[in-house]
Formats: sequence, structure tokens, C-alpha cells
Amino acid sequence: MKHVLFALAVAALCLPATALGKGASEASIEGPGIGAIAFNGDGASGGMQLSALADQSGLYPAIFAQEPSPMLASRPKGDLGPKYTIAWTVPTSSTDADKIRQDVYPYAKPAPVTYMAPGQKIFDRETTGGWFQADSRLRETLVSAGLPARAPEGSSGDSSFRIDLIGLLAGALLLATGATFVVRRRMRPAQAT
Repeated sequence: MKHVLFALAVAALCLPATALGKGASEASIEGPGIGAIAFNGDGASGGMQLSALADQSGLYPAIFAQEPSPMLASRPKGDLGPKYTIAWTVPTSSTDADKIRQDVYPYAKPAPVTYMAPGQKIFDRETTGGWFQADSRLRETLVSAGLPARAPEGSSGDSSFRIDLIGLLAGALLLATGATFVVRRRMRPAQAT
């Protein structure tokens, strides 16, 4: 009887680990110049392509902190090109799955980069998140799945960065105008009464 209970306890411990060990079960990517492109883990080629996408995009280091960390200390400089978003589905049990999002910039130079916002809920914890420098294999995987070989015409770069920059410049201009007004007002000679 003790051997049966021990075997059941071992099996119970192994089953969740097997479900969690599979990683992402599917992903879809959306962005300029494409409809949604699905990556499914079913079947040999589908599973291989999904696994390659997860590895090449830095999905797992963005979810779980690793040492040494392959994540970048900050956003790469320059125009990253158009932003695409990957919606990942990660099974957390045999009946439940968490969904997380990761931005990918496949046309960034010299190679693609990805970004995952920290704090997304997964496995009853939060993603570590951050920027990840991929290599050219990520662009090749995405192009083979249906992304254009080159950035679509008229697609803009990271618009959120540009909007932040425009807001910052507008705020600086407003602050400078206000400071000039205050300085001029104080420099006026007092009028005699």
C-alpha cells in the first residue's frame, strides 16, 4: 500500500511539470502589412516553428529572470521600425492557460529586438519583462510565417517612442516660454507712481 501511495505522489508531481514543461502552446502575431499570423504547437512542423519563435524572441528570459540575464539594460537606440505584437498562450494546467503579450521589431537594425512589459500575470507570478536583442533568425522565422521580407511601405517606427519624444519637446518648449515670461516680467523697470 505504501508503494502505491508513493507511486501516486510521484505521478502527481510529474504531471504538472509535464504540462508546464511544454512552454507556449500557440502564438499569434499582428502588425502593419499583415493579418493575424498563427503559430500552433500541434504537429511536428508547427511545434518546431512555435518553439523556434519562443527561443528566438527571448520569450522565456522575458518571463523568468535568468542569471546571467540575456535581457538588455535599456531600449536600443534609434528607430526600431514597425512594431508587431505577439500574443502568447501558455498552458498553466490541463484546462487553463495564461495569455501574455510581447512586442517585436523584426526590421530593427542590425537585428530584430523584442520587448515584454514587466508585470504580466503568468503561473501565479509576474513576468520579468524587458528588451531582448534577437538575431537574424527571428526575422527569417517571421518572414517564413508570412511577414513581408522588408518593412511595409508607409509603416512607421515605434510610434509610442515618437509620441513620447514629441510630448517631451512640447513640454520643454512650454517650460522655456513660461520661464522667459517670468524673467522678462521681473526685469521690467518699476514704473513711477
